[in-house]
Amino acid sequence: MSAISLHLASTSPRRREILNALGLTFTTAGVAVDEQRLPGEAADAMVLRLARAKAEAVQRKQLQVVLGADTAVVLGDEILGKPRDCDDAVNMLAQLSGRTHAVLTGVALSTGQGLRTILSTTEVRFRKIRPDEALAYWQSGEPCDKAGAYAIQGRGGVFVEAISGSYSGVVGLPVFETVQLLHDAGIQVLHD
Repeated sequence: MSAISLHLASTSPRRREILNALGLTFTTAGVAVDEQRLPGEAADAMVLRLARAKAEAVQRKQLQVVLGADTAVVLGDEILGKPRDCDDAVNMLAQLSGRTHAVLTGVALSTGQGLRTILSTTEVRFRKIRPDEALAYWQSGEPCDKAGAYAIQGRGGVFVEAISGSYSGVVGLPVFETVQLLHDAGIQVLHD
């Protein structure tokens, strides 16, 4: 591992798991960022703006690299955030049922050389979801804090018919794109 220290500006257990699986040593803490979509803002611009804001919200120390990320589930022009309640989750799953949606994850890396961003876009196709399945899924507790009311890496994966793009991007941190940014900052994932 390089002498450069890595900090994840997130409390997401899924992002931590991905970085741990890559064998990286890092610190982590959440940051307070207003995640509201700006008027007329495109979804891809929003996730990149929020990833940048998260990376910039951390006071970077010398030799510290800060990683920020933001993920959005997008159906048409609508961003499906975290469900407010059972009815909202069941409604989201009904909207996604039998359709293809996009999962966009913006990743930002702040270093002494500046800030770089990268975008991961994945198309996810859901099979038809029966209302009783959507309700049972909500009652499992899994979709409560998940954008689009599902977790592909959990029970929500049963709804996924196909994906085109980054599986880890749908989980919350695209490995390929993240490793590109880390490599450019001098942090090697695979090294002697």
